[in-house]
Amino acid sequence: MDEMEEELKCPVCGSFFREPIILPCSHNICLACARNILVQTPEAESPQSSRASGSGVSDYDYLELDKMSLYSETDSGYGSYGGFVSAPTTPCQKSPNGVRVFPPTVPPPPLAQHHLLPHTGVLPPVPRNSCLTCPQCHRSLTLDDRGLRGFPKNRVLEGVVDRYQQSKAAALKCQLCEKSPREATVMCEQCDVFYCDPCRLRCHPPRGPLAKHRLVPPAQGRISRRTSPRKISTCTEHELENLSMYCVQCKTPVCYQCLEDGKHSTHEVKALGAMWKLHKGQLSQALNVLSDRATEAKEFLVQLRNMVQHIQENGVEFEACLVAQCDALIEALNRRKAQLLSRVTKEHEHKLLVVRDQISHCTVKLRQTTGLMEYCLEVIKENDPSGFLQISDALIRRVHMTENQWGKGSLTPRMSSDFDLTLDSGPLLQTIQQLDFVQMKVPAAPILQMEECCTQTNSATLSWKQPPLSTIAVDGYILELDDGNGGQFREVYVGTEMICTVDGLRFNSTYKSRVKAFNSSGVGQYSKTLVMQTSEMSLPSFGSKTLAAVAWFTFDSVSAHPDIILSNDNLTVTCNSYDDRVIMGNTGFSRGVHYWEMTIDRYDNHPDPAFGIARADVLKDVMLGKDDKAWAMYVDNNRSWFMHNNSHTNRTDGGISKGATVGVLLDFSRGILLFLINDEQQGPVAFNTLEGMYYPAISLNRNVQVTLHSGLPVPDFYTPGESEAAGSVC
Repeated sequence: MDEMEEELKCPVCGSFFREPIILPCSHNICLACARNILVQTPEAESPQSSRASGSGVSDYDYLELDKMSLYSETDSGYGSYGGFVSAPTTPCQKSPNGVRVFPPTVPPPPLAQHHLLPHTGVLPPVPRNSCLTCPQCHRSLTLDDRGLRGFPKNRVLEGVVDRYQQSKAAALKCQLCEKSPREATVMCEQCDVFYCDPCRLRCHPPRGPLAKHRLVPPAQGRISRRTSPRKISTCTEHELENLSMYCVQCKTPVCYQCLEDGKHSTHEVKALGAMWKLHKGQLSQALNVLSDRATEAKEFLVQLRNMVQHIQENGVEFEACLVAQCDALIEALNRRKAQLLSRVTKEHEHKLLVVRDQISHCTVKLRQTTGLMEYCLEVIKENDPSGFLQISDALIRRVHMTENQWGKGSLTPRMSSDFDLTLDSGPLLQTIQQLDFVQMKVPAAPILQMEECCTQTNSATLSWKQPPLSTIAVDGYILELDDGNGGQFREVYVGTEMICTVDGLRFNSTYKSRVKAFNSSGVGQYSKTLVMQTSEMSLPSFGSKTLAAVAWFTFDSVSAHPDIILSNDNLTVTCNSYDDRVIMGNTGFSRGVHYWEMTIDRYDNHPDPAFGIARADVLKDVMLGKDDKAWAMYVDNNRSWFMHNNSHTNRTDGGISKGATVGVLLDFSRGILLFLINDEQQGPVAFNTLEGMYYPAISLNRNVQVTLHSGLPVPDFYTPGESEAAGSVC
């Protein structure tokens, strides 16, 4: 029952309700607290304007009025509002639930007259034009001549408060202590308030009218409260009448006199007992639903507490894994350090070996040179000319030879003392700085939004979203469709958007679709499979003849190059660039026989536009047919060529001009493509062995403007489905 305690406390004083009254907004407030927060306003003035203009009464006047309430013999609400007495410097405070209490504007009687007030057992009269603001919903309520007595008393809430307090076995607390209530030592039976010794001496002195009050121990006071008889609910307008009926329109209990001469005389009323049982049943049903929600909340709290334990366990495990990974990196770095140090040691030993070998070699040569020099000096000292000349030539040759040996770089060190090794640690340090966590889990399966998925003719639009509360990063999505015949799925979209329209599907076919998400950790699970049905192809008729099924289409503004300019509901196209730009139709074809034409609306400076078909991923910034994704015929004012993968073939005389018509015929029954200019076939069959999905396409620059005419019947001279040799004229 501890959770219920906040429901039993007044929003103004923060203590348990004492004599609660029900405001028209259905909120409750202590009778004494309602008295304390009354605001007196002039005629036709709201409480807000009254406070804004000033009432002439200070906060200290309000404090005096509160003291008067404390000394009143029958005012039982002062105990919950006694905080102002203990804090006179801040008389306008907030209750524990944060509701601000505004002081009244009624000036109190002189303090000297407080002890002369008669103990009549009723509250002082409410000033005229008084307003009351609900402390919870802040709704302003204007009091009538009955004042606070016009509000019904909540006897049920009062009984619940009494029962709750009786169930508490803890020591009774003082009702006037402001912050930390001390244990109560006495209770005044007349004031119905529990006091500690300091508050009793300050607020309930044993003199004056208060000297007649009877103070009893707190336990005895609790018993007296428990045994006090329950008051019978009476009508607020007719105090002598008991409430016996229930007004359905006003939703309030009324008495018989209210029905006879009151405002409820024309309202629908029902027996009080019947409505009591009915509302109890409704409250019970509502409580059952709320109880289910509370049970779910408890289970959710258990789940959250289990998550706390799992988070702690996973945190310890993750920290251990992180330490192990960092230790592995440090160990690998130490191994590499040892390898690099070994290389430095080898380089060091090699340099020393080379230098020491050169020192040894040079020392031997120097000793030989020195010996030769000393020998020659001794020979020079000889005075025998003939003996000197016998050996002088040989000595001279030896000296020159020795001198030449020293002059061939022998006095240059063979090895530098510097180490030509530089450790490139920059990339590794940068990598260490960029070392961070990556997403460890693949994304969850996306959820297809059925209400936004639809089909239209031979296109399908699919929309999806991530599961609620999913925090796993997603880099993109993969949308897959089957071939419309129950075949294998194929990817039709890869990207970050969560809505996609797939054009060029087969008419009157059933497609299955699914989507999955991916990130750096991998690809997630598929969504549920969605089955969609495309529409039937339209059947044009000419006179009494109904032709084979054909497809109407327009130019596709979404996939077009940015330089393309469309008009006439995407049927007319031109370009704002001098370079060729490609645009495709919004419908693709994979079977059947299709024929469409384009009228040349403008043709300046003899450009060479290209007409044909293309795959969905054709290049858009070059002439149609330059890559292997397009099959086209480009034509100027005199001749035309067929082109695929930048290969030009079948030059044919005959060009176009303003007003000319270019026709394209695609026959999947034969797998061929041919072109017409002004209703005459231009050259032989342009391409054959065509299969797969193709889109109508053209390329043009700013000197050309054409208008599309789709869904046309096949020309009369052509018979679909008949075999013919490649290259023959139809």
